[in-house]
Amino acid sequence: MTGLKSGHKSKFPVLAGIDIGSTKVCFVIGIVNEDNKIEIVGVGRAPNAGIRQGIVVNIEATQNSIKKAKDEAELMAGYQVEEAWVGVSGTHIKSFDSKGMIAIKNKEVAASDIERVIEAAKAVAVPADRQVLHVLPREYKVDTQDGISDPIGMSGIRLEANVHIVTGGQTAINNTIKCVEKTGVKINNLVLDPLAASIAVVSEDEKSLGVCVVDMGGGTCNLLYYVNGSVAHTSVIPVGGQHFTHDVAIGLRTPQLAAETLKVNHGYAIGSQVEDTETIDVQGVGGRKSREIPKRDLADVIEARAEETLNLIYHDMKMSGLLPMLGSGVVLTGGASQLAGLVEMAEFIFEIPVRRGVPANVGGLTDVVKSAEYATSVGLIQYGYNQNKNIYIKLGQEMKSSESGDGLTRKIKDFFGQIF
Repeated sequence: MTGLKSGHKSKFPVLAGIDIGSTKVCFVIGIVNEDNKIEIVGVGRAPNAGIRQGIVVNIEATQNSIKKAKDEAELMAGYQVEEAWVGVSGTHIKSFDSKGMIAIKNKEVAASDIERVIEAAKAVAVPADRQVLHVLPREYKVDTQDGISDPIGMSGIRLEANVHIVTGGQTAINNTIKCVEKTGVKINNLVLDPLAASIAVVSEDEKSLGVCVVDMGGGTCNLLYYVNGSVAHTSVIPVGGQHFTHDVAIGLRTPQLAAETLKVNHGYAIGSQVEDTETIDVQGVGGRKSREIPKRDLADVIEARAEETLNLIYHDMKMSGLLPMLGSGVVLTGGASQLAGLVEMAEFIFEIPVRRGVPANVGGLTDVVKSAEYATSVGLIQYGYNQNKNIYIKLGQEMKSSESGDGLTRKIKDFFGQIF
Protein backbone atom coordinates (compact mmCIF):
# COMPACT_ATOMS: atom_id res chain seq x y z
CA MET A 1 0.00 0.00 0.00
CA THR A 2 2.99 2.31 0.39
CA GLY A 3 3.45 2.37 -3.37
CA LEU A 4 7.25 2.65 -3.03
CA LYS A 5 10.19 0.63 -4.30
CA SER A 6 13.14 -0.15 -2.04
CA GLY A 7 15.89 2.43 -1.94
CA HIS A 8 13.40 5.33 -2.04
CA LYS A 9 11.92 5.25 1.46
CA SER A 10 9.27 7.74 2.45
CA LYS A 11 8.42 8.36 6.09
CA PHE A 12 4.74 8.49 5.10
CA PRO A 13 2.26 6.40 3.05
CA VAL A 14 2.27 7.47 -0.60
CA LEU A 15 -0.64 7.73 -3.08
CA ALA A 16 -0.63 8.55 -6.78
CA GLY A 17 -3.32 9.61 -9.26
CA ILE A 18 -3.15 9.39 -13.06
CA ASP A 19 -5.50 11.46 -15.21
CA ILE A 20 -5.17 10.20 -18.81
CA GLY A 21 -6.74 12.86 -21.01
CA SER A 22 -7.20 13.46 -24.74
CA THR A 23 -4.56 16.21 -24.78
CA LYS A 24 -2.32 15.45 -21.79
CA VAL A 25 -1.52 13.04 -18.96
CA CYS A 26 -1.33 14.43 -15.41
CA PHE A 27 0.49 12.33 -12.79
CA VAL A 28 0.25 13.55 -9.19
CA ILE A 29 1.98 12.01 -6.13
CA GLY A 30 0.79 12.73 -2.60
CA ILE A 31 1.67 11.60 0.93
CA VAL A 32 -0.46 11.21 4.05
CA ASN A 33 1.37 13.40 6.59
CA GLU A 34 1.46 12.94 10.39
CA ASP A 35 -1.74 15.00 10.76
CA ASN A 36 -3.46 12.49 8.39
CA LYS A 37 -3.83 15.18 5.73
CA ILE A 38 -2.86 14.83 2.06
CA GLU A 39 0.23 16.68 0.92
CA ILE A 40 1.10 16.91 -2.79
CA VAL A 41 4.82 16.18 -3.27
CA GLY A 42 5.20 15.50 -7.01
CA VAL A 43 3.47 16.64 -10.20
CA GLY A 44 4.16 15.56 -13.77
CA ARG A 45 2.42 16.30 -17.05
CA ALA A 46 3.03 15.27 -20.63
CA PRO A 47 1.18 15.95 -23.91
CA ASN A 48 -0.82 12.96 -25.17
CA ALA A 49 -2.00 12.23 -28.70
CA GLY A 50 -2.98 8.59 -28.10
CA ILE A 51 -6.52 9.23 -26.79
CA ARG A 52 -9.59 10.45 -28.63
CA GLN A 53 -12.72 11.39 -26.65
CA GLY A 54 -11.55 9.32 -23.68
CA ILE A 55 -10.83 6.19 -25.72
CA VAL A 56 -7.31 4.87 -26.40
CA VAL A 57 -6.53 4.99 -30.13
CA ASN A 58 -2.75 4.53 -29.84
CA ILE A 59 -1.39 2.32 -27.05
CA GLU A 60 2.27 3.22 -27.53
CA ALA A 61 1.74 7.00 -27.61
CA THR A 62 -0.45 6.87 -24.47
CA GLN A 63 2.02 4.60 -22.68
CA ASN A 64 4.92 6.95 -23.49
CA SER A 65 2.94 9.96 -22.23
CA ILE A 66 2.13 8.19 -18.93
CA LYS A 67 5.79 7.21 -18.49
CA LYS A 68 7.00 10.75 -19.20
CA ALA A 69 4.54 12.30 -16.71
CA LYS A 70 5.39 9.58 -14.14
CA ASP A 71 9.15 10.18 -14.43
CA GLU A 72 8.65 13.94 -14.02
CA ALA A 73 6.45 13.49 -10.91
CA GLU A 74 8.83 10.92 -9.36
CA LEU A 75 11.81 13.18 -9.93
CA MET A 76 10.01 16.02 -8.15
CA ALA A 77 8.78 13.82 -5.28
CA GLY A 78 12.07 11.95 -4.82
CA TYR A 79 10.65 8.42 -4.79
CA GLN A 80 9.22 5.85 -7.16
CA VAL A 81 5.57 4.87 -7.39
CA GLU A 82 4.38 1.28 -7.71
CA GLU A 83 0.61 1.76 -7.72
CA ALA A 84 -1.89 4.47 -8.56
CA TRP A 85 -5.55 5.41 -8.83
CA VAL A 86 -6.49 5.88 -12.47
CA GLY A 87 -9.23 8.09 -13.92
CA VAL A 88 -11.61 6.89 -16.64
CA SER A 89 -13.92 8.97 -18.82
CA GLY A 90 -15.10 9.28 -22.38
CA THR A 91 -18.00 8.53 -24.68
CA HIS A 92 -18.04 4.83 -23.64
CA ILE A 93 -19.30 5.69 -20.12
CA LYS A 94 -22.99 4.90 -19.52
CA SER A 95 -24.95 5.00 -16.27
CA PHE A 96 -28.40 4.00 -14.97
CA ASP A 97 -30.43 3.75 -11.75
CA SER A 98 -31.24 0.51 -9.96
CA LYS A 99 -33.03 -0.64 -6.78
CA GLY A 100 -32.35 -3.36 -4.25
CA MET A 101 -34.40 -4.70 -1.35
CA ILE A 102 -33.56 -7.06 1.54
CA ALA A 103 -34.93 -8.15 4.93
CA ILE A 104 -33.03 -6.59 7.84
CA LYS A 105 -31.38 -9.40 9.80
CA ASN A 106 -31.63 -8.43 13.49
CA LYS A 107 -34.35 -5.78 13.12
CA GLU A 108 -31.55 -3.17 13.24
CA VAL A 109 -29.57 -1.99 10.20
CA ALA A 110 -25.90 -3.01 10.35
CA ALA A 111 -23.02 -2.44 7.91
CA SER A 112 -23.49 -6.00 6.61
CA ASP A 113 -27.12 -5.18 5.69
CA ILE A 114 -25.96 -2.20 3.63
CA GLU A 115 -23.46 -4.41 1.77
CA ARG A 116 -26.23 -6.94 1.08
CA VAL A 117 -28.74 -4.37 -0.19
CA ILE A 118 -26.11 -2.84 -2.51
CA GLU A 119 -25.27 -6.34 -3.80
CA ALA A 120 -29.01 -6.83 -4.46
CA ALA A 121 -29.17 -3.52 -6.36
CA LYS A 122 -26.08 -4.55 -8.36
CA ALA A 123 -27.74 -7.78 -9.48
CA VAL A 124 -28.97 -6.36 -12.77
CA ALA A 125 -28.19 -7.61 -16.25
CA VAL A 126 -25.13 -5.69 -17.43
CA PRO A 127 -24.14 -6.50 -21.06
CA ALA A 128 -21.01 -8.66 -21.41
CA ASP A 129 -19.12 -5.87 -23.18
CA ARG A 130 -19.54 -3.48 -20.23
CA GLN A 131 -17.85 -3.29 -16.83
CA VAL A 132 -19.34 -1.81 -13.63
CA LEU A 133 -17.10 1.01 -12.36
CA HIS A 134 -19.16 2.38 -9.47
CA VAL A 135 -22.30 1.57 -7.53
CA LEU A 136 -23.18 4.90 -5.91
CA PRO A 137 -25.98 4.82 -3.28
CA ARG A 138 -28.51 7.64 -3.79
CA GLU A 139 -30.80 7.05 -0.83
CA TYR A 140 -32.06 4.31 1.47
CA LYS A 141 -35.56 3.44 2.61
CA VAL A 142 -36.33 1.64 5.88
CA ASP A 143 -39.88 0.18 5.74
CA THR A 144 -41.96 3.24 4.69
CA GLN A 145 -39.47 5.95 5.64
CA ASP A 146 -37.50 7.20 2.64
CA GLY A 147 -34.84 9.82 1.96
CA ILE A 148 -32.35 8.29 4.43
CA SER A 149 -28.66 8.86 3.65
CA ASP A 150 -27.17 6.68 6.42
CA PRO A 151 -29.50 4.00 7.83
CA ILE A 152 -26.99 2.28 10.19
CA GLY A 153 -28.51 1.66 13.63
CA MET A 154 -32.11 2.27 12.50
CA SER A 155 -34.79 -0.25 13.43
CA GLY A 156 -36.94 -1.86 10.77
CA ILE A 157 -37.86 -4.99 8.86
CA ARG A 158 -37.18 -4.08 5.21
CA LEU A 159 -34.27 -2.10 3.76
CA GLU A 160 -34.33 -0.68 0.24
CA ALA A 161 -31.59 1.15 -1.65
CA ASN A 162 -31.71 3.36 -4.73
CA VAL A 163 -28.32 3.28 -6.44
CA HIS A 164 -26.72 4.86 -9.49
CA ILE A 165 -24.59 2.37 -11.45
CA VAL A 166 -21.79 3.67 -13.68
CA THR A 167 -20.45 1.34 -16.38
CA GLY A 168 -17.70 1.62 -18.98
CA GLY A 169 -16.95 -0.17 -22.24
CA GLN A 170 -14.87 -3.30 -21.52
CA THR A 171 -12.55 -2.77 -24.51
CA ALA A 172 -11.85 0.89 -23.70
CA ILE A 173 -11.16 0.02 -20.04
CA ASN A 174 -8.86 -2.91 -20.93
CA ASN A 175 -6.81 -0.67 -23.23
CA THR A 176 -6.46 1.97 -20.50
CA ILE A 177 -5.33 -0.71 -18.02
CA LYS A 178 -2.82 -2.05 -20.56
CA CYS A 179 -1.29 1.43 -21.11
CA VAL A 180 -0.82 2.01 -17.36
CA GLU A 181 0.49 -1.47 -16.50
CA LYS A 182 3.04 -1.34 -19.33
CA THR A 183 4.71 1.57 -17.50
CA GLY A 184 5.21 -0.67 -14.45
CA VAL A 185 2.42 0.85 -12.35
CA LYS A 186 -0.17 -1.36 -10.65
CA ILE A 187 -3.74 0.01 -10.70
CA ASN A 188 -5.39 0.37 -7.28
CA ASN A 189 -8.73 1.04 -8.90
CA LEU A 190 -10.42 2.84 -11.79
CA VAL A 191 -12.42 5.96 -10.90
CA LEU A 192 -14.80 8.04 -13.00
CA ASP A 193 -13.04 11.33 -13.85
CA PRO A 194 -15.84 13.77 -12.88
CA LEU A 195 -16.40 11.84 -9.60
CA ALA A 196 -12.72 12.30 -8.70
CA ALA A 197 -12.77 15.96 -9.82
CA SER A 198 -15.87 16.66 -7.71
CA ILE A 199 -14.07 15.40 -4.57
CA ALA A 200 -11.29 17.93 -5.19
CA VAL A 201 -13.36 20.99 -6.12
CA VAL A 202 -16.85 20.74 -4.55
CA SER A 203 -17.75 21.25 -0.88
CA GLU A 204 -20.16 19.05 1.11
CA ASP A 205 -22.58 21.99 1.37
CA GLU A 206 -22.73 22.32 -2.41
CA LYS A 207 -23.40 18.58 -2.77
CA SER A 208 -26.27 18.80 -0.26
CA LEU A 209 -27.82 21.82 -1.99
CA GLY A 210 -27.47 20.20 -5.41
CA VAL A 211 -24.68 20.90 -7.88
CA CYS A 212 -23.60 19.92 -11.39
CA VAL A 213 -19.86 19.36 -11.84
CA VAL A 214 -18.75 19.81 -15.46
CA ASP A 215 -15.27 18.39 -16.09
CA MET A 216 -14.26 20.02 -19.37
CA GLY A 217 -11.44 18.03 -20.97
CA GLY A 218 -9.74 18.03 -24.33
CA GLY A 219 -12.13 15.60 -26.04
CA THR A 220 -15.27 15.52 -23.88
CA CYS A 221 -17.24 17.34 -21.20
CA ASN A 222 -18.14 14.95 -18.36
CA LEU A 223 -21.11 15.91 -16.20
CA LEU A 224 -21.88 14.67 -12.69
CA TYR A 225 -25.01 15.76 -10.79
CA TYR A 226 -25.28 15.78 -6.98
CA VAL A 227 -28.72 15.97 -5.38
CA ASN A 228 -29.13 15.82 -1.57
CA GLY A 229 -25.45 14.97 -1.16
CA SER A 230 -25.32 11.93 -3.44
CA VAL A 231 -24.67 11.31 -7.14
CA ALA A 232 -27.96 11.37 -9.05
CA HIS A 233 -26.88 11.32 -12.69
CA THR A 234 -23.81 11.26 -14.97
CA SER A 235 -23.49 12.06 -18.66
CA VAL A 236 -20.89 12.75 -21.36
CA ILE A 237 -20.92 15.41 -24.10
CA PRO A 238 -18.47 14.62 -26.95
CA VAL A 239 -17.12 18.19 -27.24
CA GLY A 240 -14.03 19.58 -25.53
CA GLY A 241 -11.07 21.95 -25.67
CA GLN A 242 -9.65 20.31 -28.81
CA HIS A 243 -12.73 21.46 -30.74
CA PHE A 244 -12.01 25.09 -29.71
CA THR A 245 -8.40 24.72 -30.91
CA HIS A 246 -9.52 23.14 -34.20
CA ASP A 247 -11.93 26.05 -34.83
CA VAL A 248 -9.15 28.58 -34.18
CA ALA A 249 -6.79 26.68 -36.55
CA ILE A 250 -9.36 26.71 -39.36
CA GLY A 251 -10.83 30.16 -38.69
CA LEU A 252 -7.46 31.93 -38.49
CA ARG A 253 -5.61 29.59 -40.94
CA THR A 254 -2.83 28.66 -38.50
CA PRO A 255 -1.23 25.33 -37.40
CA GLN A 256 -2.87 23.35 -34.52
CA LEU A 257 0.01 24.01 -32.09
CA ALA A 258 -0.07 27.75 -32.78
CA ALA A 259 -3.89 27.71 -32.44
CA GLU A 260 -3.60 26.05 -29.00
CA THR A 261 -1.10 28.70 -27.85
CA LEU A 262 -3.36 31.52 -29.12
CA LYS A 263 -6.38 30.01 -27.36
CA VAL A 264 -4.55 29.62 -24.03
CA ASN A 265 -2.74 32.98 -24.03
CA HIS A 266 -5.22 35.30 -25.78
CA GLY A 267 -8.53 33.42 -25.99
CA TYR A 268 -11.72 35.01 -24.66
CA ALA A 269 -15.22 33.57 -24.76
CA ILE A 270 -17.14 36.85 -25.25
CA GLY A 271 -16.13 38.77 -28.39
CA SER A 272 -17.96 42.00 -27.53
CA GLN A 273 -15.80 42.46 -24.40
CA VAL A 274 -12.52 42.54 -26.35
CA GLU A 275 -11.09 45.91 -27.35
CA ASP A 276 -11.11 46.51 -31.14
CA THR A 277 -7.66 48.10 -30.97
CA GLU A 278 -5.85 45.02 -29.55
CA THR A 279 -3.94 42.88 -32.07
CA ILE A 280 -2.16 39.51 -32.02
CA ASP A 281 0.41 37.78 -34.25
CA VAL A 282 -0.86 34.68 -36.06
CA GLN A 283 1.59 32.13 -37.46
CA GLY A 284 1.08 31.20 -41.13
CA VAL A 285 0.65 27.65 -42.49
CA GLY A 286 3.22 25.89 -44.70
CA GLY A 287 5.96 28.50 -44.47
CA ARG A 288 3.68 31.51 -45.06
CA LYS A 289 4.57 34.67 -43.17
CA SER A 290 2.91 35.40 -39.84
CA ARG A 291 0.36 38.21 -39.86
CA GLU A 292 -1.23 40.60 -37.40
CA ILE A 293 -4.98 40.38 -36.79
CA PRO A 294 -7.41 42.02 -34.33
CA LYS A 295 -7.73 40.05 -31.07
CA ARG A 296 -11.49 40.41 -31.55
CA ASP A 297 -11.33 37.97 -34.53
CA LEU A 298 -9.93 35.24 -32.27
CA ALA A 299 -12.62 35.91 -29.65
CA ASP A 300 -15.37 35.73 -32.30
CA VAL A 301 -14.18 32.27 -33.43
CA ILE A 302 -14.00 31.01 -29.84
CA GLU A 303 -17.34 32.60 -28.86
CA ALA A 304 -19.31 30.55 -31.41
CA ARG A 305 -17.87 27.24 -30.11
CA ALA A 306 -18.18 28.27 -26.43
CA GLU A 307 -21.85 29.15 -26.92
CA GLU A 308 -22.54 25.85 -28.68
CA THR A 309 -20.74 23.80 -25.99
CA LEU A 310 -22.51 25.56 -23.11
CA ASN A 311 -25.87 25.14 -24.85
CA LEU A 312 -25.21 21.38 -25.15
CA ILE A 313 -24.45 21.29 -21.40
CA TYR A 314 -27.62 23.29 -20.65
CA HIS A 315 -29.68 20.93 -22.82
CA ASP A 316 -28.24 17.96 -20.88
CA MET A 317 -29.23 19.61 -17.57
CA LYS A 318 -32.79 20.16 -18.78
CA MET A 319 -33.07 16.59 -20.13
CA SER A 320 -31.83 15.15 -16.82
CA GLY A 321 -34.80 16.78 -15.06
CA LEU A 322 -32.46 17.83 -12.22
CA LEU A 323 -32.03 21.51 -13.17
CA PRO A 324 -34.55 22.78 -10.53
CA MET A 325 -32.64 20.84 -7.84
CA LEU A 326 -29.24 22.44 -8.51
CA GLY A 327 -29.42 24.88 -5.58
CA SER A 328 -25.72 25.77 -5.64
CA GLY A 329 -25.52 25.88 -9.43
CA VAL A 330 -22.70 24.62 -11.65
CA VAL A 331 -18.97 24.13 -11.08
CA LEU A 332 -16.81 24.15 -14.23
CA THR A 333 -13.45 22.40 -13.92
CA GLY A 334 -10.88 20.64 -16.10
CA GLY A 335 -8.33 22.16 -18.49
CA ALA A 336 -10.82 23.54 -21.03
CA SER A 337 -12.75 25.43 -18.30
CA GLN A 338 -9.80 27.84 -17.90
CA LEU A 339 -10.83 29.84 -20.97
CA ALA A 340 -11.29 33.48 -19.94
CA GLY A 341 -14.91 34.67 -20.03
CA LEU A 342 -16.37 31.15 -20.02
CA VAL A 343 -17.84 31.40 -16.49
CA GLU A 344 -19.58 34.71 -17.32
CA MET A 345 -21.03 33.26 -20.52
CA ALA A 346 -22.20 30.13 -18.67
CA GLU A 347 -24.01 32.23 -16.03
CA PHE A 348 -25.82 34.08 -18.82
CA ILE A 349 -26.90 30.83 -20.59
CA PHE A 350 -27.71 28.66 -17.53
CA GLU A 351 -29.30 31.47 -15.45
CA ILE A 352 -27.95 29.84 -12.27
CA PRO A 353 -24.69 30.51 -10.33
CA VAL A 354 -21.51 29.22 -12.03
CA ARG A 355 -17.96 29.11 -10.67
CA ARG A 356 -14.64 27.62 -11.74
CA GLY A 357 -13.45 24.80 -9.48
CA VAL A 358 -9.79 24.28 -8.47
CA PRO A 359 -8.43 21.61 -6.06
CA ALA A 360 -8.83 22.47 -2.38
CA ASN A 361 -8.09 20.81 0.99
CA VAL A 362 -4.61 19.59 0.07
CA GLY A 363 -1.21 20.70 1.34
CA GLY A 364 2.28 20.58 -0.16
CA LEU A 365 2.64 21.90 -3.71
CA THR A 366 -0.67 23.78 -3.59
CA ASP A 367 0.56 26.55 -5.91
CA VAL A 368 1.36 24.01 -8.62
CA VAL A 369 -1.94 22.10 -8.48
CA LYS A 370 -4.17 25.13 -7.83
CA SER A 371 -5.43 24.91 -11.39
CA ALA A 372 -8.59 23.40 -12.86
CA GLU A 373 -6.53 21.04 -15.07
CA TYR A 374 -5.30 19.16 -11.97
CA ALA A 375 -8.78 18.70 -10.47
CA THR A 376 -9.10 15.05 -11.55
CA SER A 377 -5.58 13.90 -10.66
CA VAL A 378 -5.71 15.51 -7.18
CA GLY A 379 -9.27 14.17 -6.73
CA LEU A 380 -8.05 10.64 -7.54
CA ILE A 381 -5.61 10.80 -4.61
CA GLN A 382 -8.35 12.13 -2.30
CA TYR A 383 -10.75 9.39 -3.50
CA GLY A 384 -8.12 6.71 -2.83
CA TYR A 385 -7.44 8.09 0.64
CA ASN A 386 -11.16 8.28 1.51
CA GLN A 387 -11.71 4.68 0.35
CA ASN A 388 -8.91 3.29 2.55
CA LYS A 389 -8.59 5.95 5.25
CA ASN A 390 -8.12 3.51 8.16
CA ILE A 391 -5.49 1.50 6.28
CA TYR A 392 -3.45 4.60 5.39
CA ILE A 393 -3.66 6.00 8.96
CA LYS A 394 -2.61 2.63 10.45
CA LEU A 395 0.19 2.33 7.89
CA GLY A 396 1.40 5.83 8.78
CA GLN A 397 1.53 4.92 12.49
CA GLU A 398 3.43 1.69 11.71
CA MET A 399 5.95 3.57 9.55
CA LYS A 400 6.41 6.18 12.29
CA SER A 401 6.95 3.61 15.06
CA SER A 402 9.37 1.56 12.94
CA GLU A 403 11.28 4.75 12.15
CA SER A 404 11.55 5.71 15.84
CA GLY A 405 12.57 2.08 16.56
CA ASP A 406 15.37 2.36 13.99
CA GLY A 407 16.47 5.61 15.62
CA LEU A 408 16.69 3.97 19.05
CA THR A 409 18.75 1.07 17.67
CA ARG A 410 21.10 3.57 16.04
CA LYS A 411 21.51 5.53 19.31
CA ILE A 412 22.37 2.33 21.22
CA LYS A 413 24.93 1.36 18.54
CA ASP A 414 26.49 4.85 18.66
CA PHE A 415 26.65 4.72 22.48
CA PHE A 416 28.48 1.37 22.52
CA GLY A 417 30.67 2.52 19.65
CA GLN A 418 31.88 5.46 21.78
CA ILE A 419 32.63 3.21 24.79
CA PHE A 420 34.64 0.65 22.84
